[in-house]
Amino acid sequence: MPAAVILCAAPDRRAAERIARLLVERKLAGCVSFAGGAISLYRWKGRMERAKETLLFIKTTEKNFSKVKKAIEANHPYEVPEILSLPVKRGSAAYLKWLAGALK
Repeated sequence: MPAAVILCAAPDRRAAERIARLLVERKLAGCVSFAGGAISLYRWKGRMERAKETLLFIKTTEKNFSKVKKAIEANHPYEVPEILSLPVKRGSAAYLKWLAGALK
């Protein structure tokens, strides 16, 4: 089953951890890593915005994208959360096997 990494930015570590825990508990993600201290610059409603954010790296499969997207949208504090899926072209066979088992 093709693996994917879904990127999502959260406003803070608390929101990131809440989303990560939900995804892992529901077996929609095998692992979610998050890194704080990111600075995002973007346009929102016609204005330039700057925000500190925590980035989530959600390890899952392409098959789970729709369910992960719905879970994020239902539990994310942003009006329009970042949800970007990147296909995994290559990876450690042992890790990919573990990931597949963690999602069952």
